[in-house]
Amino acid sequence: MKINLMKNDTYSESQLTGLVILRLLIGWHFLYEGISKIINPYWSSAAYLLDSKWVFSSLAKVIVANASMLSLTDFINMWGLTFVGLSLVLGLFSRYGALVGMGFVLLYYLFAPPFIGLEYGRPGEGSYIIVNKNLIEAFALYVLYLFPSSQFIGIDRLIYSSQSNSLGDK
Repeated sequence: MKINLMKNDTYSESQLTGLVILRLLIGWHFLYEGISKIINPYWSSAAYLLDSKWVFSSLAKVIVANASMLSLTDFINMWGLTFVGLSLVLGLFSRYGALVGMGFVLLYYLFAPPFIGLEYGRPGEGSYIIVNKNLIEAFALYVLYLFPSSQFIGIDRLIYSSQSNSLGDK
């Protein structure tokens, strides 16, 4: 029996290809960011948090002032980014990975929004007004959540096919 990986009732071949490539690229970005933090024994979110502006700046200062909270924040960042990356790259529970990833980048956005009048100590990647890469990536993850591709190309495909086979057997 020959299985066509691109056959589905929802997406054209080019749409599915675009969604899979988007999922892989964002997954790679998350995976790299997570692993680079894990292997760097000196990495901490403290500098980012201390540079926070706007609505979460007070919370950021509280987190940095408490060693346990900072350690937990660092752990969640390192491993959360890594697991979201693996989820998207492997296509394993990728809808959940997309939601969690969207949560991460929206938090990064809210801790350091690109609004006029907010100056940051770290060098920026450009001059943005309201829209930056975090906001764009959050909405790209929302698209991946709405239009999942891992059930066609990814480990989720094996999960969905085994579930439908077991349901069909009953």
